[in-house]
Amino acid sequence: MNKGRKETLTTRIISTTFMVVALAVFKPFGLDAWQWQAYVHLLALGVMGILICMLTDTLLKYVVRKPRSYDKGVSYIIRRNLWFQLINTPLVSLGICLYRHFVLSDRVGGNQLSWTNFLETLVIIAFCSFAIGLYWRFKFRSRYLAIELRETQQLNEQLKKKSTPIASQSITLTGSTSESLTLQVSDLFYIESVGNYAKVFHLHEGKVQTDMLRATSKQIEDELQAYPMIVRSHRAFLVNLGQVDQIVSCSGTTQLLIKHCHEFIPVSRSNMAQVKEAIKGV
Repeated sequence: MNKGRKETLTTRIISTTFMVVALAVFKPFGLDAWQWQAYVHLLALGVMGILICMLTDTLLKYVVRKPRSYDKGVSYIIRRNLWFQLINTPLVSLGICLYRHFVLSDRVGGNQLSWTNFLETLVIIAFCSFAIGLYWRFKFRSRYLAIELRETQQLNEQLKKKSTPIASQSITLTGSTSESLTLQVSDLFYIESVGNYAKVFHLHEGKVQTDMLRATSKQIEDELQAYPMIVRSHRAFLVNLGQVDQIVSCSGTTQLLIKHCHEFIPVSRSNMAQVKEAIKGV
């Protein structure tokens, strides 16, 4: 068994143990009526929980296409853990409901399979899952931060490896009216969408200048499709990566520090992959 699988199995065993301990303390589903035999049932539920966790990992890897990985960034890890909880919680709840129906209903009435019992079990397991998720997020916070730092360092190194400056090429941005703006690609910093207007931040005669165009962000983005170094970093921002001085990450948020104007432009999680791909191609 390799290190990754061993770590995953250990994580699932600890998580399932937390759930079993919670059930042992509160004894729902009439477990207190079984006296010492309740602990046998709790052990069986623990084994079943581990098996369902392994099934969920398999579904995530081959069906949802989200394999376990620490190399895809902190945001990927967080999203995958959320996917795991969303799939695993109802599966575990269903498994416990079936166990209640076929094993626990002989001595305790009301354990028969029903929507009411499923919802009751789902609430209990969802609470356990939420608590377990908080525990692991706190437990691995230092690891997440280390991964985030390493990922940011790699992106900054890729930015610094640009062998040639951006070609001096003239572009013309047009609005929905007759107004337009002509500038050099190398002088464009970023474009901010403000309602029906686009604020264009660029270098003009050695100074930072802002011009307004009556145009949507989508219109401007379509006009700049021929320039792969200009990407959408956020729903409100288009950024020229050639004018990015540094990438800064802190607690799961990423920002781009722009040269000359020293502004920080946010990068949303949904656009992070596009930004990374563009940086590798710059």
